[in-house]
Amino acid sequence: MVRPLNVDWALVVVFPSVFVCQKPGFPRQGTVAPTDAPPKVAAVNFATAPIEPLPSEMYQGRRATHSLNIVVVGCGLGGLAAAFCLAMAGHKVTILESVATIGEIGAGIFISPNISRLLIRWGLEKRLEEVAVKPEAMHLRRWCSGETLSWIQWGNLMLKDYGTPPYHVHRADLHRMLYDLAKPHVNIRTGCRVISMDPSVPTLTLRSGEVVHADLVIGADGLKSITRHYVVGRPDEPTPTGDAAYRAVLPTEMLLADSDLRSLVETAEMTMWLGPERHIVAYNIRAKKEYNIVMCHTDRDPPEELWRIEESAERMRADIQKLLSLIPSSLKWKLMDRAPLETWVHKDGKLALLGDSCHPMLPYAAQGVAMAIEDAAVLGNLFSRLSSRAQIGPLLRAYEAIRYDRATDTQRFSRLRKAFLHLPDGPEQEQRDRMMRAAMEDAHVGSTGPNTKGKTIQRNDKEKNSIQFRYNADEEAEMWWREHGVVSFGSGEVFPIVQYYLINVTIEGLKINQDMQCLL
Repeated sequence: MVRPLNVDWALVVVFPSVFVCQKPGFPRQGTVAPTDAPPKVAAVNFATAPIEPLPSEMYQGRRATHSLNIVVVGCGLGGLAAAFCLAMAGHKVTILESVATIGEIGAGIFISPNISRLLIRWGLEKRLEEVAVKPEAMHLRRWCSGETLSWIQWGNLMLKDYGTPPYHVHRADLHRMLYDLAKPHVNIRTGCRVISMDPSVPTLTLRSGEVVHADLVIGADGLKSITRHYVVGRPDEPTPTGDAAYRAVLPTEMLLADSDLRSLVETAEMTMWLGPERHIVAYNIRAKKEYNIVMCHTDRDPPEELWRIEESAERMRADIQKLLSLIPSSLKWKLMDRAPLETWVHKDGKLALLGDSCHPMLPYAAQGVAMAIEDAAVLGNLFSRLSSRAQIGPLLRAYEAIRYDRATDTQRFSRLRKAFLHLPDGPEQEQRDRMMRAAMEDAHVGSTGPNTKGKTIQRNDKEKNSIQFRYNADEEAEMWWREHGVVSFGSGEVFPIVQYYLINVTIEGLKINQDMQCLL
């Protein structure tokens, strides 16, 4: 549903929906960016930095001695990354994309160190430096007062701790980088909607009637994946989460013109306002030429029903009111989710899923793109060792064994973090805020006294970040090969050790610490 949005309605609803901004006097003020199927956006001046030559040490210079014909279904971020990595591993790769024209889509996304190290390794550092913004800090604030609850240094500290920096980037910019990276090595076919497949051959039937043959199919076709149906064995639709997420992109000149909003552009921070059953997160993208705003809240049906929170609106900080007042229209999108799958690999061993098709992420941990790109890197690394068609199935099981626990834990952590961010006003919220303030104070003064709640949060936060951001997909694949592959793949047969490792990892992947403190 689309409805006009004036200042008064923005104050009543507090967090309006997806925004289409076209205000007189400003060029292309904003663009729509729904969570699951973002539309095209207008063209902008794009990065001109060249892609660096691929490093010779990619897969340590290794390429498969037996080349496969691989079809990747879907030309999103995960599909492009998978196609590129598999092509670099020595295979012939075709992408089948349902849309006829690949345009610029989406809004801002967070590039954490666990994937910036991959993008830099693939030769994209200059492109990132040209169009992305390095956030210097994460700033959490109270929605009604603007009070600082937490300020955590990022920037150079993340570079020091994890080896590569974080970035904020427009999804369209990252998509173009990966497209330009893959295009010289991959056959990209658009207007090719897959309507059915036979995963045992495998073949894919297109809407045109054409039948496409392959040695291996990678399903990277997103939340509404058709390839997932064949792995699960039945139609398997996403379910509503009860949440809604909306995104807006505004030109920063609008914010710079206002003394109350100017600091949001001048200071390269990710700012998050926490409120009851909702939050706003905002940051600079496109070399500070645009400002990305994401609003998440509990969904209210029917969509015509306004949120009756006039009293709360009166308490809102003036800068949030001003920021929302820049957005003239709204469109409602529901956040959809899927339960973790038992397996990502079809029983015949010639079809595997990747990214949102097997582990869609809610936005609360900002790791959806990261998980898809990590999947792609592991696939490419493993298949650079392929020497026989008989190894396809075992290598797919190895891919699942390496990736299942990490992706599933991240998927569940994203769900848990929503509860932490959206606590209703009251005793639990007050305790959360006190603990965050204590952690911030301890970090700033370097307290060496007795262990406090603040120190506990600091420790949990460092441990969580270390697990998430130090992860190196290529090293994980290399380590798996040293520990299991050398023994298991000598003759290209299906070896029990591969299955045993998969079962152990899958069981471990079902464990997750639900202690609220670990969500900070």
